[in-house]
Amino acid sequence: MFTGIVQAKGQVVTKRPSPEGEELEIAVPKGFNKDLKEGASVSVNGVCLTVTEYSKERISFDVIQETLRATNLGDLNKTTEVNIERSLKFGDEVGGHLLSGHVSCACNASLNRGEGEVEILVEKPLGWGDHIIPKGYVALNGVSLTVGKVTDDNFSVFLIPETVKSTNLLSIEEGAKLNLEVDQSVMALYEKEMKTFKKNRGEE
Repeated sequence: MFTGIVQAKGQVVTKRPSPEGEELEIAVPKGFNKDLKEGASVSVNGVCLTVTEYSKERISFDVIQETLRATNLGDLNKTTEVNIERSLKFGDEVGGHLLSGHVSCACNASLNRGEGEVEILVEKPLGWGDHIIPKGYVALNGVSLTVGKVTDDNFSVFLIPETVKSTNLLSIEEGAKLNLEVDQSVMALYEKEMKTFKKNRGEE
């Protein structure tokens, strides 16, 4: 589990094909790998990946084909910055909201810079839009965010200066897609309501 509070930005240094998908190596800031172990979970752009190797300031992962299809990890290039977060430990503060690291999909997004605010407008993905509600939570590239406006076609989030500075969310200026994870609690509530609705209509 993760919190959606990005701890650092890493940089892709190696990306090579493998029989299962791709091998990914990321350079991380000094101290990020303290007490890290092989087999540990690390969130990379919101995707839960398993550590296969590590050194003082680098981490390697195997990324399978299904992950490449469902996320933006397949679009990464050498020198691309990625948001990284170590997995949650018992007793840690949950500053954002609980995330599984199981990305729903990668979404097209655009950036609107207004006076004193930065808005990200995200195309509402087919099959996931019903789980996105105003003032609810989503994660974009592993960043915990509060939903602002929601329409039939899209939703938006607004970034505070600290989020702009400490994450890679402004990468969409160059056309990058963002990984979306919808709030699991909203999904559970929606599924419960749909089950009750179908039961009342005699569909179950």
